Amino acid sequence: MNVSITRKMKNKEFDIPFTGLKQGKHEFEYAIDNSFFEDFNYDEFNSANLKVELILNKLSSFMEAEIKTSGSVNVNCDLTDIPFDLQIQAELDLVIKFGDEYDDENESLLIIPHHDHKINLSQYFYEMSVLAVPLKRVHPGVEDGSLSSPALELLEELSVKELKEESKEDHTDPRWDALKKLKTDKNK
Repeated sequence: MNVSITRKMKNKEFDIPFTGLKQGKHEFEYAIDNSFFEDFNYDEFNSANLKVELILNKLSSFMEAEIKTSGSVNVNCDLTDIPFDLQIQAELDLVIKFGDEYDDENESLLIIPHHDHKINLSQYFYEMSVLAVPLKRVHPGVEDGSLSSPALELLEELSVKELKEESKEDHTDPRWDALKKLKTDKNK
């Protein structure tokens, strides 16, 4: 069975049958946990507790979707490997138009076939959530100095030695001193 077909079957709770909706704004709310990300074979989160709010504005010839994601994901710190809850937020405005075939190449425009009667935005929920996590995940205790771990102690020990050695070696290469003198002489 095709992976994308399997994914759509697993995420049926995200199907929105828009043909039965009247024109105007419609609100949807979803709770997302780690099983949602497992359906996408994404295992970077230890756990997830996210809320997705979707406002779908159905107009006569197209639809507009305002998607907001907020909540927390439990990830491991890149420095200490200690798990922590990271707060994330993301927003996306999406225009949904009708065309001859499905096209999601543009991140803010989705084209769906004329004959479709429902839409599933779970791929957008997934991408928004994953992209909301910073590239470098640092435990808040590392940033404020309240976390103690063997990895941090080792990093601190190594970085302090380097700083002390650099401060002892304040002398510069005499060749550079001569070049700096030329530069200052030229400015006079």
